Amino acid sequence: MFDKILIANRGEIACRIIETARKNAVRTVAVYSDADENARHVRLADEAVHIGAPEAANSYLKGDLLIEVAKKTGAQAIHPGYGFLSENAEFAEACAAAGIIFIGPSADSIRAMGLKDKAKELMQDAGVPVVPGYQGEGQDPAFLKSEADEIGYPVLIKAVAGGGGKGMRLVEKADDFLSSLESCQREAQASFGNAHVLIEKYLTRPRHIEVQVFADSHGNAVHLFERDCSLQRRHQKVVEEAPAPDMPEEVRAAMGDAAVKAAKAINYCGAGTIEFIVDSGKGLNKESFYFMEMNTRLQVEHPVTELITGQDLVEWQLRVASGEPLPLAQEELVLNGHAFEVRLYAEDPANNFLPQTGKLNHFQTPVVDQHFRLDTGIEEGDEVSIYYDPMIAKLIVWDRARTGALRQMARALRKTSVAGVKTNLEFLAAIFDHQAFKDGDVDTHFIEHHADALLPSGKQAGIETLACAAVRILDRSGAGSDPFGWNDGWRMNMSLKSPLVFLEGEVRHELVAEYLPDGFRLTQEDVSVTVSHVHDEAGRVFLMMNGDREVHATVAESGNDLTVFCDGKVHYLHHFVPGAEDAEEAGGSGVIVTPMPGKVSRLMVAEGDAVEAGQPLLVLEAMKMEHTLKAPVDGTVEKISAGEGDQVSDGQVLVKITEPEQ
Repeated sequence: MFDKILIANRGEIACRIIETARKNAVRTVAVYSDADENARHVRLADEAVHIGAPEAANSYLKGDLLIEVAKKTGAQAIHPGYGFLSENAEFAEACAAAGIIFIGPSADSIRAMGLKDKAKELMQDAGVPVVPGYQGEGQDPAFLKSEADEIGYPVLIKAVAGGGGKGMRLVEKADDFLSSLESCQREAQASFGNAHVLIEKYLTRPRHIEVQVFADSHGNAVHLFERDCSLQRRHQKVVEEAPAPDMPEEVRAAMGDAAVKAAKAINYCGAGTIEFIVDSGKGLNKESFYFMEMNTRLQVEHPVTELITGQDLVEWQLRVASGEPLPLAQEELVLNGHAFEVRLYAEDPANNFLPQTGKLNHFQTPVVDQHFRLDTGIEEGDEVSIYYDPMIAKLIVWDRARTGALRQMARALRKTSVAGVKTNLEFLAAIFDHQAFKDGDVDTHFIEHHADALLPSGKQAGIETLACAAVRILDRSGAGSDPFGWNDGWRMNMSLKSPLVFLEGEVRHELVAEYLPDGFRLTQEDVSVTVSHVHDEAGRVFLMMNGDREVHATVAESGNDLTVFCDGKVHYLHHFVPGAEDAEEAGGSGVIVTPMPGKVSRLMVAEGDAVEAGQPLLVLEAMKMEHTLKAPVDGTVEKISAGEGDQVSDGQVLVKITEPEQ
């Protein structure tokens, strides 16, 4: 085992590695950019070294600098985590050349699986089933279209160097192929520096089932069972579970054997994941799964495997990288129970999952125990940065059976609350409340097919939610139970009333709170309720409504902004103070502003161009994703305020469109 390692990463995975290193008496060196100076992983590590500017290219991707820091601090090895340099063969080679151990596979193994076309050829040669398609050298658009026509639509265009959902396009008909190809190649070139693509037959009801593999330098290789990662949005995993629901034992064994065969075919060493796509239209059988790709690193979703096997995969990585044999043989690995993981993101599901940035004013989760685990790199008071992935945390649960694990996750989501940024919390709760998901009837189109049931409905806050918000405001003003606390003026022998106004988006909730001896009466238009037995402790609100209904909520405050978590729903309210001015809107209907900070990667119009409503104007790159901004109205482009490559701030006016005179 090592004495000291450097962790070439940030966020929750850096914290996760530190946890295991500490358990094994291994000292850790963290690295950080300007944006991460006060980050949790920096606070947890034994040492921390600054490595540059916030942009990953100027910090976490500077391989030479990371190796230099490892040498100066006496680190014997570098753990790359996932993302950044974790699957960079040149970095693995550079570590070896510098006498630093790369905690991962060899550069040759990374290269073998790094290009999807070559990986498919290797798997075919090894006898591992692959999806029908084209993965040759020819890249002429007309030739690729002819190959797609022959394979038959729908097809997937995939960047051979791609990953994480980038560089991938679904083409459902021949007319869309060339435009999708151009878009895919442009994104692939920008993201990976390689525009080469392959084409695969698209399975109409696919499941994504992957197998965790591990191999050592002594010729041993095992699998640690499977994970079902079918619940995805834009090819990004949202929920992962292990084992896969309804998996026949003989299919589990066949997939595990195929995964081990794939690892051995490239002389693999370390942690890896073989991803299979399953044609669920054929059912789960030995002929329905195909090799998709191999991730030559630890996966984001590795905790579910740890919970069903009782093994620490990061510890396995450290032991294997230091030359030890695998801790267990295949027959010693036992599958126990069922686990789920969800990824809690700072994003707005009601606004096309737009990534969010800002300060976490409130972050509360259940207490960690045998059923609940929390992996996070952020704490209350920390910032969600514009520079990196907006994941706040991973919530992971375990129970003896899938039904129990479903209940555990539903409970964990109810007891989790985040304020300061919008999140996908309500969206995740809706997934675990959906009957089809509970039944295990999932494929990669689940979210798309059930969007109406899963996405926030936009339903306004009800009287229960408003009552909980009112309790916080009245309690804050000191008027919750003291008539002398009311600040609107009153006289003896008259009822004591206070107006309250809450803004919810464009909706205005006007209420009147009237003091009662044991609480207050809350009136909104023709609805009136009594609120009694109020208890408000650190934002946890308990009250009795109309004497017979208990209401529980969490109310998080930031100034006059309130986030209310009630009955599995999240409502964002603003307490409007009488006399305050309504905020002016940034511009008229022909003004396009940035929805978030980012970089203009492509302009698609010029000043003077005539445009139609819905026409793409520019592409904004932010949070590692591309966002296309479209014209809201017909008209003429009057002014463009940013050029390609420019960094832009949140709310900045980018384009002004003059509408035609009526």
